[in-house]
Amino acid sequence: MEKWYLMTTVVLIGLTIRWTVSLNSYSGAGKPPMFGDYEAQRHWQEITFNLPIKQWYFNSSDNNLLYWGLDYPPLTAYHSLLCAYVAKVINPDWIALHTSRGYESEAHKLFMRATVLIADLLIYIPAVVLYCCCLKEMSTKKKVANALCILLYPGLILIDYGHFQYNSVSLGFALWGVLGVSCHWDLLGSLAFCLAINYKQMELYHSLPFFCFLLGKCFKKGLKGKGFVLLVKLACTVVASFVLCWLPFVTEKEQTLQVLRRLFPVDRGLFEARDKVANIWCSLSVFLKIKNILPHHTQIKISFCFTFLSLLPACIKLILQPSPKGFRYTLVTCALSFFLFSFQVHEKSILLVSLPVCLVLNEIPFMSTWFLLVSTFSMLPLLLKDDLLMPTIVTVMAFFIACATSFSIFEKTSEEELQLKSFSVSVRKYVPCFTFLPRVIQHLFLMSTITMVLLTLMTVTLDPPPKFPDLFPVLVCFVSCLKFLFFLVYFNIIIMWDSKSGRNQKKTD
Repeated sequence: MEKWYLMTTVVLIGLTIRWTVSLNSYSGAGKPPMFGDYEAQRHWQEITFNLPIKQWYFNSSDNNLLYWGLDYPPLTAYHSLLCAYVAKVINPDWIALHTSRGYESEAHKLFMRATVLIADLLIYIPAVVLYCCCLKEMSTKKKVANALCILLYPGLILIDYGHFQYNSVSLGFALWGVLGVSCHWDLLGSLAFCLAINYKQMELYHSLPFFCFLLGKCFKKGLKGKGFVLLVKLACTVVASFVLCWLPFVTEKEQTLQVLRRLFPVDRGLFEARDKVANIWCSLSVFLKIKNILPHHTQIKISFCFTFLSLLPACIKLILQPSPKGFRYTLVTCALSFFLFSFQVHEKSILLVSLPVCLVLNEIPFMSTWFLLVSTFSMLPLLLKDDLLMPTIVTVMAFFIACATSFSIFEKTSEEELQLKSFSVSVRKYVPCFTFLPRVIQHLFLMSTITMVLLTLMTVTLDPPPKFPDLFPVLVCFVSCLKFLFFLVYFNIIIMWDSKSGRNQKKTD
């Protein structure tokens, strides 16, 4: 009883902070002609409500794809249609074809914010609560504290309730998928993850760990017996899920191809020049104009090779030694590899890495907290563009205080608590004096924090040189990229040197 009382309090705190952030500005507020992501979501409601389903992804006089054309999978379109039906009842002007373009009002803002909160409350928050309740070898108060820290993660709050998106829907489905396959509800977990992919195609960042973990389970059961039966059931679940979601778009070949072209715009190259993303390609472009030097097809091949090679070791190990712990850490490394090396990455895509990092917060609180702070910092240019400086400062401080007090993160920096014991022992066979790793990591954290604070202050208070108007956003992205590369190495070390991934699980097996 006490657990549910405390958990309810935590959820209410999370909802209060979310709604408070939603009172602030949003993407593109009062900035015609394109506005921002807020207008994109409203426009999709307009399009899905007023046009036949076969016209949703096609360019026409009623659907100018250059003006926030629909470029997410069918489940997002269905969600937009559902919201549009509600909007029609409240105020038809909000979704009137053509005339509603750029519509802004306090009443409409309240409606749009409410749709995010309801989706969050129905999908993401219950998954977080259940995940934390399923953690083993933890006291009730620790489970509640873990839930509080996850729900206070500032990156997701600021993007969904400040900037304006529905990331909590796809991330929530993905978390339900993690719960399912970790608790031996493999078919339900697969179904949930299929819904995540069909809501946002970026959930493909998590697809290889799901595939490898489930394939490893099938191998473990034996492909001539129960493993083969499970494999067939999983395949049927995935196919059925996709067929149901895509049914209106697979009746004609051109329909299917057009949707795929909208979802995967490979013709745009590695990245958009206007975006300041903390990945390898955007960071390298400061010194080397890759998009101008290499042919388009070569850029895509290089991106694929780097992405594939960086995630391959962890995926192979997960197939050979499937375990919930290995699955969670492989989710982190694969998503981070995609973020750093794949094409057409946006700032908000770091949330796909942050979700699995939240899931290991109770296992490596120091490193997880550090990563989640960096992930929020990496989106600073976008958040400042949306006038979200004060909400950013407040939510980051609240999150940091919650993590520091709940997990005593500064006391958990030993080799064991950083999960680097096996790695350090291996290195000490060749370098006996290798005992300084925890101290190095503590110093790196201190330097990282100072750098983030200084860059934030400089961005807010100083004017950039006229010759380099993007100096501060570029510095933020470059510094964040270096840190993400460090985290990629760190999480891969944990995976590759973990010989007991099937034992001592804090998560239900």
